[in-house]
Amino acid sequence: MESRNVTIRPATVADAALIAKAVAMGIGDVETLENYCGADYESVLTDIAATTGTQYSWQNALVAEVDGQGAGAIVGYDGAKLYDLRKGTLQVVMDRVGKIPAIADETQPGEYYIDTLAVLPEFRGMGIGKALIDAFCSNVFRQGYTCVGLIVDDQNLSAQALYVSLGFEQVGLTPFFDHLMFHLQLNRV
Repeated sequence: MESRNVTIRPATVADAALIAKAVAMGIGDVETLENYCGADYESVLTDIAATTGTQYSWQNALVAEVDGQGAGAIVGYDGAKLYDLRKGTLQVVMDRVGKIPAIADETQPGEYYIDTLAVLPEFRGMGIGKALIDAFCSNVFRQGYTCVGLIVDDQNLSAQALYVSLGFEQVGLTPFFDHLMFHLQLNRV
């Protein structure tokens, strides 16, 4: 098999479309995406990713490239900032769609939250998801945070296995977008 050059780097505003694709893949369900962002959800998510002060902002993301081509992204933020970031996110949704959806809280103060992790299908199986998580957690712990959290669908066994293999432990259950999610955390003491 041919060797490929995988790079993990901070996102730029030019990565907004890749981040939007990752967020859409992370949410996964087209009906939920349309309820949240309208029929043109990928364009709305791109606007959110290109806007500072939103949950999915490029400022909160790392991207993976394979031989210079966008392969995936991870987006996260301090859980204590959820409400402020959500205001920015919902303002873009309101401006584009004309309504504000109701969304349950998926994080809380005391954890740095991985909101989205996705690898494009053609790049799966290359260890990119693990590399993104490792880079993200390293950055978070370097900044002095001690807890990284995330939620994962209770039916997504492969994602659960990846997170557990990296040291994440289940700390609770969270209903989110009409799905039951496992809440996992990785603590560094």
